[in-house]
This record gives sequence, C-alpha cells and structure tokens, in this order.
Amino acid sequence: MSTLTACDQRAADRANDGSVSRPPSSSTGVSADVARDHAVSAYREMWSAFATAGKTSDWQSPALGQHATGIALDKLTRSLRADQDKGLVTKGSPTLSPQVSAVDPASDPLKVTITDCGDSTNALKYRKDNGQPADDVPGGRRLINAIVEKQADGKWKVTDFGVHDLGTCK
Repeated sequence: MSTLTACDQRAADRANDGSVSRPPSSSTGVSADVARDHAVSAYREMWSAFATAGKTSDWQSPALGQHATGIALDKLTRSLRADQDKGLVTKGSPTLSPQVSAVDPASDPLKVTITDCGDSTNALKYRKDNGQPADDVPGGRRLINAIVEKQADGKWKVTDFGVHDLGTCK
C-alpha cells in the first residue's frame, strides 16, 4: 500500500463533489443495507487480494480483477508492476476501517462511496533480493476514498480509489 501514497485528487473530488447523494438519516431499507455490505466486502477483498499479490509483486494476479475494475484495477496492477520492476515485495497487510459515506441512489443503489483511514504500518515494502526494507518510511494512517459500483453481472467491484499521504487521517 505504501507505493500508492500519492494523493489521487480526482477520486477524492468525485467522492466529495456532491454528485453522490447522502443517505437519509433514517434507514433506507434492506436494499441500501445489502448494497453497503456488498460494497464494503468488495473493498476489503480488493485490498486483501492486493496484499496477497504484493507478497510476490504479482501484477497479473487474477484475484485483483475479481474485486476491482477500471481505474482501480489499473492502479493496483501498475503499482505491483512498478514494485516488480524495482525488485520489491510487500510483507503484511493494511489495517482497514471502511465506512460508507454515500449510497446512490438511496433505493436500489448502484454506487457506494467508501471513506477509510487505512493503516499501512504492517504492510511495508522490502527488497526481494535481501529482505531489507525498501526505504525508511514507517507506514501509517492514510485517508482512502473509494467508489464501489454494481456491475452488469450483479457483482460489486471497486472502480476507483485514492490513497492520500501519511497523516491524512487520525
């Protein structure tokens, strides 16, 4: 996760531009709750697949496409490919705390926005050749904004995300 440290302002802007309606304060029914559950699950599974692929920097891992598509999948594969080219692997997994910040539309949702404060302290990069840390960056908490959308086949996948700099959430 530490190679995805650059703030992706476009994803953050889309997640916060007001085009995604906020859910009403009262329950929006089972449909919205089910969508939230599916979206959070897809989000968690995407990062789990990324952490697994990161152990060997397997940028071609088919598991990545099971939980991400479009821009999100491109970001994951580019990050892993860059790690492979640099001779890096990732040890560990990030700690996630995803929260649904928007559901659109409120009834029969097709898109869910997730806000997270991911912690990369236990997901660091190491040199594959000697097992030494890739750098002296300790990891830490980062704001993550993600968009998860229902696909034509009914599956929920992360379509975009932005990982911000260290210290952008508490």
